Amino acid sequence: MDLSKMKNDRKLYLCRWYYRAGFAFLPFLWCVNSIWFFTEAFRKPPYDEQKEIKKYVILSGIGTIIWTAVLITWITIFQLHRAEWGEIADQISFIIPTGIP
Repeated sequence: MDLSKMKNDRKLYLCRWYYRAGFAFLPFLWCVNSIWFFTEAFRKPPYDEQKEIKKYVILSGIGTIIWTAVLITWITIFQLHRAEWGEIADQISFIIPTGIP
């Protein structure tokens, strides 16, 4: 979709929609929102809706960073301690590695 062809109020609506949808455990939408609307928020000449778009872009970026940190932390902990957790780790694993007792 080409944002340059959209009206400013539709850009704000779309940016707000992506931000709110990110709360449904879809942090990828926050990432898309922060990248897709970055130019609109920070590089375009000022217009009425830009201030609110900027707010949603910043909050989406913060949400993306927090979710990335949480996922990296969980993946690291799980990979380091999977063998120690025994059957519980096997139950929450999608693929069970062979060769580890």
